[in-house]
Amino acid sequence: MVKPFVPNDYFAQKAKKAGLLARSAFKLKAINEKFGVLKPGQFVLDLGAAPGSWLQVASGIAGSNGQVVGVDLSPMKFSAPNLKTFEMDILDPGIIKTLEPFGQFDVIISDLAPRTTGIKIRDQALSLELDQQVINLARNLLRPDGDVIIKIFQSPDTKRFVRAIGKMFKTVHTYKPPASRDRSFETYIIGLWYRYGESNPDSQLEKLVS
Repeated sequence: MVKPFVPNDYFAQKAKKAGLLARSAFKLKAINEKFGVLKPGQFVLDLGAAPGSWLQVASGIAGSNGQVVGVDLSPMKFSAPNLKTFEMDILDPGIIKTLEPFGQFDVIISDLAPRTTGIKIRDQALSLELDQQVINLARNLLRPDGDVIIKIFQSPDTKRFVRAIGKMFKTVHTYKPPASRDRSFETYIIGLWYRYGESNPDSQLEKLVS
């Protein structure tokens, strides 16, 4: 049985006490504790960054020798000396030119979610479209042996999507952190050690979202 939505649950209260912008910060913290993706001194790209809880986590870990870039359609409510943000659509054709001056990123993290319609199949397809764009950006902006964290709405196509991403990375995991709500059908894909230039999964990904 799906549990009812509780807006002020344990993780929401914990985030408020810790000065974090959203409970989702604990999702990234749990992923990082398990897989060790984020490290001091890294260049990190955060897609779907608003309101900024993942930026808070990534910026804190990257530290003064690192750089974090956040992108979202909505304003981000966090600032830091090592942070640069852009209010833009990740599907904007000009996004690569906007981000290329920062050089190659060590890690790309994405908590992107579509504006849900309430129609499960449609929402899953919209999520998959965004995730395909994250992979397209990774192919252009991620350094060799870099890592990704990508949220996806679970669907019958999730396993095929993971297999396609597996052609780009040496290791791929799926993980649902404790801070994800029980009623949510989100999960996270963690791709480790990007195989730069070794494969092109675009055709497989295009079939999934067509």
